[in-house]
Amino acid sequence: MVEHKTYDVIIVGGAIYGSAVAWWLTQMPGFQGRVLVVERDPSYTFASTSHTNSCIRQQFSNPINIRISQFGATFIKGFRDFMGGDPEVPHLLLQSYGYLYLADTPQAAEDLRQSQAIQAAEGAHTRHMTRAEIAALYPFYQLDDILAGNHNLVDEGYFDGGTMFDWFKRMARRNGVEYIHDEVTAMLLNPVGTAVQSVTLKSGETVGCGTVVNASGPRGSETARMAGLDLPVRPRKRYTFVFDAAEPLAQDLPLTIDPSGVHVRSEGKYYLAGCPPHDDIDVAVDDFSFDHSIWEDKVWPAVATRVPAFEQVKLINEWVGHYAYNTFDQNAVVGPHGEVRNFIFVNGFSGHGLQQSPALGRGVAEWIAYGSYQSLDLAAFSPGRIDHATPFVERAVI
Repeated sequence: MVEHKTYDVIIVGGAIYGSAVAWWLTQMPGFQGRVLVVERDPSYTFASTSHTNSCIRQQFSNPINIRISQFGATFIKGFRDFMGGDPEVPHLLLQSYGYLYLADTPQAAEDLRQSQAIQAAEGAHTRHMTRAEIAALYPFYQLDDILAGNHNLVDEGYFDGGTMFDWFKRMARRNGVEYIHDEVTAMLLNPVGTAVQSVTLKSGETVGCGTVVNASGPRGSETARMAGLDLPVRPRKRYTFVFDAAEPLAQDLPLTIDPSGVHVRSEGKYYLAGCPPHDDIDVAVDDFSFDHSIWEDKVWPAVATRVPAFEQVKLINEWVGHYAYNTFDQNAVVGPHGEVRNFIFVNGFSGHGLQQSPALGRGVAEWIAYGSYQSLDLAAFSPGRIDHATPFVERAVI
């Protein structure tokens, strides 16, 4: 049961984005509004946040995505300070094992070369490498089919995303944000259709609102439809496998993006690999059925070919989660709707949501508090581009 009849901000979904926006709102000077987070499953069992591989990279093809992840790295490395310096808050370690994109065609190699130039212009330490340079640095790869690669060991790798999420949530609550276990089932717009006036909860309560934030992950299109809006975000499966190798590598394995579509990296003393399914199609929001053939038919052949030392491995763990996949242009949809102005999107991250949550959570909070972005200009992610059929394409989607 909610504590108030009306809230300045109602956030639909309490996983990484709902909690990031909620916490950042408590950090906005002058903002005194009441904030309610409505979460349908406080165990977050099936949330994309719970199935993430917690990676971060600067190897994107758009400058704004690079800047977003650069702030993400700064936030991770200064996590306790951002959280107010409380000694109870843990330090987060960014394991900078890096990313390595591999190209096996002239066009793919040229795409990497162009992306590296963009990244370098933004201050990233990405190198465009020849096959010989890759082999000298990582002699365990089989590279007969590879023409080039892009590589970066600075502020690229993985971190404890679960702890970051936990502290977003804890500190939001500590700072006065109200979380409830319920579900938004309907929204009422004003008579002219320019604002959401209230939301209806599954429990039967109707709650007035000043602003609604759609932080529903793969369910984002369902939430948008309650306000009569379309959002081209669909759940798509992504598989993850953790394995042990009979012959462990003598050095860390960067997150290697193979031309096959499989990626693999070090995971402590084990290794982690992942990929989309054979047919990358939209699925139901509650479809977590597992195709066990993907390991035998797709993942293991790819990693054993690329790293011959992985010929003998033992599968330790496996799971499937959902990308909130933006079918329009694989980029985030962030900001207010053009007509229903108090409906704010923070959706469609297509697999790079966790690493972008510090910057985009801050940006959404700035928009709500001040009516404009203060730190990074996120206008390129506006939902208006969908209405006008002007995609903002991100090529570096894994």
